[in-house]
Amino acid sequence: MDLLYILIIGAVAGWLAGLIWKGGGFGLLWNIILGIVGSFVGGWLLGKLGVNVGIGSPTVSLIITSVIGAVVVLFIASLIKRR
Repeated sequence: MDLLYILIIGAVAGWLAGLIWKGGGFGLLWNIILGIVGSFVGGWLLGKLGVNVGIGSPTVSLIITSVIGAVVVLFIASLIKRR
């Protein structure tokens, strides 16, 4: 059940990151897939930096962390796409 929860949060984060990151050109489906990957990246990256997003409920904090990770992944993907 936890994996399903993470996948849903990652999908929401990918959609939100797609709204934030204009010009990515990946489309809704790819933004959602990259958001799922980004949710793992965001948790890892913020953990390494020692940043704790303690805003609101744990679900809201997880969404914010996932969106940050998804934006990072979309940025890296856009750099790869340009080449």
